[in-house]
Amino acid sequence: MSLRVASSIASSALRTSEVGIAVASSNVANADTDGYTRKTASNVTRSTGVNVASVDVTAVSSNVDRYLLKTLVSAQSDLGYTDTRNSYLDQMQSAFGSVSSDDSGGTDIGSMIDALADTLGTLATSPESESAKAATVQDLSDLAETLRSTSSSIQSLRAQADDEIATTVDSINESLNSIDSLNDQIVKGKALGQNVTDLEDQRNTALKSLAKNIDVTYQVDDSGLMRISTASGKALLDTKVHELSYTPAASVSASTVYSASGSSGFNGIMLNGVDVTGSSLGGTLGALVQLRDTDLPAQQAGLDELATTLMDTLNTIQNQGTSYPAPQSLTGTEAVSATDALKVTSGTLRVAVTDSSGTAAEVLDIDLSTKSTLQDVVDAINTMSNATASISSDGKLVISANSASNGIALGGDANDGTTGAFSDTYGMNDLLTGTGASDIKVATRISDDSSLLATGALSSTSGLTAGDTVLTSGEGSVAKALSAAFSASYDFDAAGSLSARSTTFSGYAGAVIQGAATLADKASTAYDSQNTYTSSLESTFSSQSGVNVDEETAAISTLQSAYEAAAAVMKTLQEMFSTALDMVQ
Repeated sequence: MSLRVASSIASSALRTSEVGIAVASSNVANADTDGYTRKTASNVTRSTGVNVASVDVTAVSSNVDRYLLKTLVSAQSDLGYTDTRNSYLDQMQSAFGSVSSDDSGGTDIGSMIDALADTLGTLATSPESESAKAATVQDLSDLAETLRSTSSSIQSLRAQADDEIATTVDSINESLNSIDSLNDQIVKGKALGQNVTDLEDQRNTALKSLAKNIDVTYQVDDSGLMRISTASGKALLDTKVHELSYTPAASVSASTVYSASGSSGFNGIMLNGVDVTGSSLGGTLGALVQLRDTDLPAQQAGLDELATTLMDTLNTIQNQGTSYPAPQSLTGTEAVSATDALKVTSGTLRVAVTDSSGTAAEVLDIDLSTKSTLQDVVDAINTMSNATASISSDGKLVISANSASNGIALGGDANDGTTGAFSDTYGMNDLLTGTGASDIKVATRISDDSSLLATGALSSTSGLTAGDTVLTSGEGSVAKALSAAFSASYDFDAAGSLSARSTTFSGYAGAVIQGAATLADKASTAYDSQNTYTSSLESTFSSQSGVNVDEETAAISTLQSAYEAAAAVMKTLQEMFSTALDMVQ
């Protein structure tokens, strides 16, 4: 073997050891760098043509299990999904208040309903008590406020989710553009034979970040180009980025819903001009859409069912009676016009004008079967000497006593034997107003003056005339009915995740709260399970692809020894060259 061949072999050994030492040193230096994977230098024997092999470095590669990486990327999507739902649903459950086991009572809706039932029990035994009336109105106001507050919290969470959808879309686009930029560098580097492993690590880190926000699939071709699609197969990145776009709603209420047309409610999440809101988005983005459009509206639906049933029931009872003394004027809550067909076409409407002691100044019984329109009833009342009726400018029926010292009381019966049908239909003496949990409240006039709470009913004795007693202070039929309403069962329609059922107000409130708690508990369990699984995958990935400093240090020591040996050979060869040259001279 010639000195030239021996020198070439020694030189390649030096280069190989040098590269190996550099790679191992880089591994040690980046052991704690997020996303960094262990690099290895691939060596190959090279023929020298004289039956003696040399060594050379062919490439530097990452020690990455591609199949494990794909599994980890998929797990990141599931983690983003469960983490987001767990966070939001935990906040939602908190909004429903807490149940107390002591005598101080809880802040949840069910506890407040129970407290109101107790107060109504006191009112039923003392219907003339002003303090009992005030306590009833206060408890009812507190319950309404809690329903409104809970509803507001749900809508705030929906608004928060909607805003976060826009933020997440921006984050997805940022990750896609980052990966696109890395794609360009990797493809060019590989074409030039450069080491691109660090760039691939950065791209994998960006990929995992992307996957946490949206479920993706990906492939890497021979050129090093990574292509990414949604789980449903829509391209996000190929030779260019296909960005998502979304504009959040200006405001969010219980009536705000997703609209595929984008003309109202929530807009669609757009990709290449196609609305992908309803596709399997996965990750944080998919969870936010589900929370905004399904999970949270389901809880709102349960609250609304409770609120509307409560309003309908209590208003029906309240409209059967009157306060003592009667109010000077009654204004309906239903929007009407004079030409409207009469909604109550049978039975009798009794209109009584009374003084502060319940003595009648005038009584009029109207046979509703003889009337066709609301104006007909207005005209009939206007035949009275002590009362007037009209349709207000905002479309509400108003019945008033002409004298400020008198009051108006309504009574009568419908064809089914129930009282207050006319008053209930037009909301003349409603206790609660609103369309659902978001705006339920005690009627303003009763909230401002609890003495206007109806506890008794107008006398149903036939043939009443001026001078007769039509109201008495101790008559508490309406107070008793209000109290009894909280122990009775009602038919609640299916709402959100709750099935139709027959139960009490308190029972249904408990079902609403339990439903929220169960949903939050399932979300928490799912997150804990997914977090454990993902952490396990991360640990496995790290153990297979991460840096073991002790192993790398040992490798450096071995490579140094090899380098020193090759250097010694090189030195010997140089001496031999010098000796040979001296001999020639």
